[in-house]
Amino acid sequence: MVDFEHSARQFRPLCPENEIPEEILLTIDELEAMRLSFLEKLSQSEAAVHMEVHQSTFQRALKKALEKVTEALVYGKAIRIEGGDYRMPRGDGTGPAGQGQVGGGRRRGQGRGQGGRFGGSEGTCVCPACGYETPHIPGVACNQVKCEKCGSPMVRK
Repeated sequence: MVDFEHSARQFRPLCPENEIPEEILLTIDELEAMRLSFLEKLSQSEAAVHMEVHQSTFQRALKKALEKVTEALVYGKAIRIEGGDYRMPRGDGTGPAGQGQVGGGRRRGQGRGQGGRFGGSEGTCVCPACGYETPHIPGVACNQVKCEKCGSPMVRK
């Protein structure tokens, strides 16, 4: 269970434009483990209850996330955030709590960008890098659409 809409989907080290850094994939459930542990300051047991997983599963996700972020920082690699094995608490399996009924479908697909808010037909896709906006295409995840101006994956507004 991920109860936070992560809008930033990529972090890149500062490097020349013609140089493309190697990329690390951080899944949305791994980022949620870090958020709950370090920003919400929950114990591993509390965070595991919040994510509806066993404490040992939470601990493995947190350890893996920290290893990935450390590798990216030490070796100057980009971090791309997408995919994983999680669900969100709205009735359609999307969005944070308080934005719909609890429950919903499971989102899987490590590396395929699944999960997050993309089920509805209304709304706008926005580029997190340059701010360009375009109408959402029903049935297509915003992160599967590339920004017309800079080529970055879009996110749901």
